[in-house]
Amino acid sequence: MCGIVGAVRFDGGAISRDRIELMAEAVHHRGPDSDGFWVDGRVGFGHRRLSIIDVSGSHQPMQSVDGRWTIVFNGEIVNYQQLRESLEYPFRTSGDTETILAGLVAYGIRYVDDLVGQFAFAAFDRQTGIVHLVRDRLGILPLYFRRSGGSLLFGSEIKAILAGMEQPPSVDHESLGAYLHGRSVPAPFTLFEGVRKLTAAHRAEVRPDGTITEHVYWVPPEQDETAWSAADAVDAVDQTVTEAVRSALVADVPVGAYLSGGVDSSLIVAKAAGMLGGGRLKTFSAGFGDPRTDELPFARQVSDHIGTDHHEVHVDARDLESLWPTLTWHRDAPMSEPADFAVFRLAQAAREHVTVVLSGEGGDELFAGYPKYRAAQAMAAASILPGEFRRSVGDGIDRYLPARLARARIALRVWSTADRDGQFRAWFAPFSARERAQLLTGVATRQTSVAVAGRSVDPIRAMLLADLRNWLPDNLLERGDRMSMAASLELRPPLLDHRLADLAFRLPSSVKVRSGQTKWVLKEVARRYLPANIVDRRKVGFRVPLDSWFRSSLRDSVRERLTGTGSFVAATLDKKAIRDLLDRHDSGKFNEESRIWTLMSLEVWHETFFVSTQRQSN
Repeated sequence: MCGIVGAVRFDGGAISRDRIELMAEAVHHRGPDSDGFWVDGRVGFGHRRLSIIDVSGSHQPMQSVDGRWTIVFNGEIVNYQQLRESLEYPFRTSGDTETILAGLVAYGIRYVDDLVGQFAFAAFDRQTGIVHLVRDRLGILPLYFRRSGGSLLFGSEIKAILAGMEQPPSVDHESLGAYLHGRSVPAPFTLFEGVRKLTAAHRAEVRPDGTITEHVYWVPPEQDETAWSAADAVDAVDQTVTEAVRSALVADVPVGAYLSGGVDSSLIVAKAAGMLGGGRLKTFSAGFGDPRTDELPFARQVSDHIGTDHHEVHVDARDLESLWPTLTWHRDAPMSEPADFAVFRLAQAAREHVTVVLSGEGGDELFAGYPKYRAAQAMAAASILPGEFRRSVGDGIDRYLPARLARARIALRVWSTADRDGQFRAWFAPFSARERAQLLTGVATRQTSVAVAGRSVDPIRAMLLADLRNWLPDNLLERGDRMSMAASLELRPPLLDHRLADLAFRLPSSVKVRSGQTKWVLKEVARRYLPANIVDRRKVGFRVPLDSWFRSSLRDSVRERLTGTGSFVAATLDKKAIRDLLDRHDSGKFNEESRIWTLMSLEVWHETFFVSTQRQSN
């Protein structure tokens, strides 16, 4: 995995190599092994390399032998060896980057359809003058751009674009509503004014006159019309997971795996360990010292069962407070999940032993693993009552529910949300529509949607499509990319191989949620390789004990930063509503950790990118 940057001018001027180098330096952590630059008049590319495949070769930016195409590439194409066999091209390297180039020479930009893997790249076609920006189908790897005046800047991370800007950035206040709705801003927007996120499975054509046209090149398939038997579905998923894990192990450097003790990571570890033969797979787990959320004993059990070389890391409140600004800088956005800190600590621990690590993201979003999927049918039926009636009833009950009824509170908020799009997001929304309106008094915000139109009215499929469009790329995968890259570690989620995603969406919802069990088909696969108590145990999730931390070690810092002088949150949002929220949590009767976390993350983000920047410039 690497860092890519670039600039394109439309005003007749030439690109400054110094600017490209400055942008690339901002993402040095993504590629500490080497760098490379290419500038040709109005177009310039830069590259920071983390060497994974063809370690001694494949330097970038890279040009095709005929001089027509120039590419700067981040990611891994796991089927590159098979693709090379079908291409008549005088290869000069043995890596995947030149495989993409050869495909572009032979077939043009439509060659992206043949690529399997995780990728983001820019390719300049000298013949047409078009710069193509491409992001992988599931959004595993990021790509941002900003069109302003007579030029366009792009990069793997927003900080690269900020480094190339002549004027400091501004906050995109219109995106604050979306952030408070889901702790992240759905593509194509960000919290930085004018900075756009290329949507997953999209490619953009940047023409010489500055026109930008985006194209969708992949969508999840419709459910198969022919019936699947349960046994056939399990066999098909087992076979495809095996192929996905085998592909994810393609590397010329050591590969390890995260192991939480949950179904997804445990299944991946079982498959990978079997493929590596006599070598012991290195696995990594994190714990928080809280028996309510600690999954370390389960991870140890899986490690012992499979026989891995296991490593553990422990995270506490001191990690959270000390790392918050640093990891916010890496994230380019407010930290969406407290688990980000644990993921970073895991990445640090893994990087001491390996360069690539496999992770379990995607299993829940492809195979309906969250409890909300079990409730999808019932919630759809219960929502036949008028939206305004549901909202009125929900708002009247919501604020009186105690901490022990946290799950019921979430369900109530979903049920009382008037429209389907809002319901999809309400499952993970820290603030209800009423709370957002109160906090954002006087702040103009834009409307965003994550609902995906389709022929299916199946509530489970509709929910899966919404998560695939927003929750997965804009939250979980963004977190995984930034926290691993902060430690210069490549993260690969085999369950998000698009071939497995294709299969998952062809399967009926009846094999995903079956007899009240979520993620049924994937669990049946896991049952073939793992102990029953690992497969059947209750889903815990990667959870940090923030409720107690916000009442103890972090209490004073939180109150000062959210209500004190100079606070962006206090100056922008409703201060009384913020104080009431903190008082409710302090009482111990209510648990407002997710809402406090959301506001604190926003404040730390503003401090990191605006207050600190201003201090440095003075």
